[in-house]
Amino acid sequence: MSERVPHLHICVTCRAGRTLTEGETTPGQRLHDAVTMLAAEGAPVAVHAVSCLASCERGCAAAISAPGKWGYLLGGLSAPVAADLLTYGAAYAASRTGTVMPSKRPVSLALAVLGRFPALELL
Repeated sequence: MSERVPHLHICVTCRAGRTLTEGETTPGQRLHDAVTMLAAEGAPVAVHAVSCLASCERGCAAAISAPGKWGYLLGGLSAPVAADLLTYGAAYAASRTGTVMPSKRPVSLALAVLGRFPALELL
């Protein structure tokens, strides 16, 4: 996969603020699994599992970044928005700076951006 392809990191330990029963799959793992399944069909992003993105009370979290672009932390995610997350990833990939304006995001992700961070090259 090209070095310029955005990387989508999904927190698989996220419990989305819930107490889980023994053996229950975390909501974060379910989101990762749903995105990975859809991404197998040819996604504009590389999908990675990570532990804790420190957004525990904001639902499932993911971070997207690419060299030379602003990175974004997204929260309030769940498995049903997996396809929308990949749509967002395609818009991010197409953006020169990584900025995806709210009007260009899927409706389910309109309020998902929790923060952004500069690429190392921009510091």
